[in-house]
Amino acid sequence: WIIGCDEDITLESKAVIYATGCKNRPLGVPGEEKYYGRGLSFCAVCDGAFYKGKRVAVIGGGDTALDDAMYLSDICEKVYLVHRREFFRGSASTLEKLKQKENVEIIVNVRVEEITGDKKIDGIILDNKTKLNISGLFAAVGMIPQTELLKEFGVLDESNYVKASEDTKTTVNGLFAAGDVRTKQLRQVVTAAADGANAIYSVMEYLRNI
Repeated sequence: WIIGCDEDITLESKAVIYATGCKNRPLGVPGEEKYYGRGLSFCAVCDGAFYKGKRVAVIGGGDTALDDAMYLSDICEKVYLVHRREFFRGSASTLEKLKQKENVEIIVNVRVEEITGDKKIDGIILDNKTKLNISGLFAAVGMIPQTELLKEFGVLDESNYVKASEDTKTTVNGLFAAGDVRTKQLRQVVTAAADGANAIYSVMEYLRNI
């Protein structure tokens, strides 16, 4: 393997562990960068406890959004689930449970137009000009894997994550993928750390046998 880095540095190796991670897909609305960490979060399980007894909104229509809304509904006063389409891609059973929650309000066919507040979020304005007064906003509109360097290797799935098994091996000899960049169900620090351990073990095994 030959890896070209910046400052004209070139590295050569017999194996590569690709662990570039992902970045959260932005909402693309005014105020987003200003409020990150000041009311805007991408992880309900991580930050939900900060909004216990408060009003929050979850943006998205997949399983992550539905699961986030379900989790938050148990600790928050009010949860708005906002989706740009009428139909949800996430679990129908989870959606049905959310509909039974008295403190959950599902709003469809709208987009977030603006985030408002001073030092912290105090609300969002939807494109139907409705304002929701909230203290926390959880964006669950997907992630963008950092896999541009692997596009020519035939190891990406339909969502551009690296197809690698639990031992982090890909279909290309000497190429291993670890962390959020790998195709998997759960992306958290604990699963990324586990991938790292598996990758080291797999690389050691690979080097012994070549």
